[in-house]
Amino acid sequence: MSDSRQHKDSGLALAVTALGVVFGDIGTSPLYAMRECFSGPHAIAMNATSLYGVLSLIFWALMIVISVKYISFIMRTDNRGEGGILALVALTCVPERIKNSKYRFAMLAVGLFGATLLYGDGIITPAISVLSALEGLKVATKVFEPFIIPLTVAVLVGIFAVQKHGTARIGAIFGPITLVWFFTLGVLGLVELVKDPAILAAINPLYAVAFFRESGYHGFLVLGTVFLAITGGEALYADMGHFGRGPIKNAWYAVVLPCLILNYFGQGALLLRNPNAIENPFFQLAPTWLVYPLVLLATMATVIASQALISGVYSLTRQAILLGYQPRMQIVHTSSKEIGQIYIPAVNWALLIGAVSLVLQFRSSSSMAAAYGVAVSLTMLITTLLAAIVARKIWKWGLFTTITVFSLFLFIDAAFFLANATKILHGGWIPLVIAVGIQFLMMTWIRGRQLLFAELKQRALPIKIFMEEVSAKAITRVPGTAVFMTGSTEGAPLALLNNTKHNKVLHERVLFLTFQPTELPHVPKEEAVSVEDMGHGFWRVVAKLGFMDDLPVREVLRLARQLQLDVNEEEVTFFLGREVILASPKKGMALWREKLFAFMSRNAQNPTAFFDIPVDRVIEVGTQIEL
Repeated sequence: MSDSRQHKDSGLALAVTALGVVFGDIGTSPLYAMRECFSGPHAIAMNATSLYGVLSLIFWALMIVISVKYISFIMRTDNRGEGGILALVALTCVPERIKNSKYRFAMLAVGLFGATLLYGDGIITPAISVLSALEGLKVATKVFEPFIIPLTVAVLVGIFAVQKHGTARIGAIFGPITLVWFFTLGVLGLVELVKDPAILAAINPLYAVAFFRESGYHGFLVLGTVFLAITGGEALYADMGHFGRGPIKNAWYAVVLPCLILNYFGQGALLLRNPNAIENPFFQLAPTWLVYPLVLLATMATVIASQALISGVYSLTRQAILLGYQPRMQIVHTSSKEIGQIYIPAVNWALLIGAVSLVLQFRSSSSMAAAYGVAVSLTMLITTLLAAIVARKIWKWGLFTTITVFSLFLFIDAAFFLANATKILHGGWIPLVIAVGIQFLMMTWIRGRQLLFAELKQRALPIKIFMEEVSAKAITRVPGTAVFMTGSTEGAPLALLNNTKHNKVLHERVLFLTFQPTELPHVPKEEAVSVEDMGHGFWRVVAKLGFMDDLPVREVLRLARQLQLDVNEEEVTFFLGREVILASPKKGMALWREKLFAFMSRNAQNPTAFFDIPVDRVIEVGTQIEL
């Protein structure tokens, strides 16, 4: 087989796999998007003008927001191949690109808020997707109606319960199942479309204009439900690092876009012929004998869509931890081959509790749709803002070009957000409150770490002075290697000073090991570790860490050995500083925020487990730090 043929086969396999991971959310939108436009809290009256207008809006939303904005522009603002809003934050919020510290901090705060909105989305999407799929049972018979809520809860519990086992095995079948799902969407829509092809005239954007002209402000509110058709758009960018822009683009144009358009226009043709089908137009596309298999397939599709979003929240959390935006948490790797396949217990069970609570509170996908869209539309707006900064600062676009291109996207994003903002009082406040709460914790953690590192730096002794004191006092050196973990590359760490003060001995070889987070998603192994010989048996080892990387201590020592640092891992003793935070009203943050930071610090995962340090060779040295 030729290299080109192998490359094509690999690209095809990636495109099929991307269907299950990237397009699961947007692929399940036909279950409820069209229905909500005509039966939701801001429903528009069913008539030919409104039907053609809504279809035209859905079509052009898919074309402009997904095809043009995300595929053609946003997905080019990658950070070494990685996408997602935190990748944009890492690109824009660095001193070399934005000199003004206040402006940089504002961009960081805005970017983090956009990222935290994903947590609210991670709660709502599984709930509304699974519930809307199982509601298809009511189309066949009302007998199942009392069991829909319990079944939804059971499916959600099952989804989150299997997370600890990893998705390596079932991930291989996600793509093919989703391919069948999209094929089914296309066929169901095409069958109905053949009966009344005149509905295709809605592709003309003038129908959207006429819709707004006739319906006025009410038509603007309908944008909030039209937006449900594109809620999975952000996933294209967020998952770009896993598949690359090419496979995602190919899957979109070859499969996803045509199948979505066929299904939405098929639902439109059905409603034009039978307006009473608005109760659930998606399932009414199918003949009676196909409803039960379709419910099963829809449930599988929603499970896959939920799985993809849950994995995205895990990935976002790990990125935030490695960038220093969140406290350390337990991260379980569920695959020995794929770094990205992880499981975070605390996040998993929080998402489950939130999703089940929403189902029990709203009890129908129509009611839940009122809470859906606010978070995603705001995330899309923030993504566009940050991408415009990338175009101006990194791509070096002219001001006129940047404004011309991105003002259109900002106008559309702002319109969708403002339309969704009307949902805030009807449940849309839920993801916003979640995002604000998580961002507040993040900003408290970031500020607290700044204060802590400043205090540690002030207490640290310059390494030259320390070595002079060691030589003058003739401190006994014992065989072996001591590794002192420190967050700074300057001075002697407090753990070393306290250990020397109390134990009066030093190992013959002393390593200062610092993990340095970078704004890059991945740091090549050959560039990840640097070693500096400071003399007198002291060495400084710096491990650079990408926000998508895993670099355990054992791997750092292995890479250090390749740089001629003679370290026998079996003879290494690790010294970790344990800072006890004492809140003080004298400086820094408000006293209650300092207490909150102290609480978060106490409950952060122990660095021994986080950095995979052998527990039987760790000595912790405590220090009280007053902030």
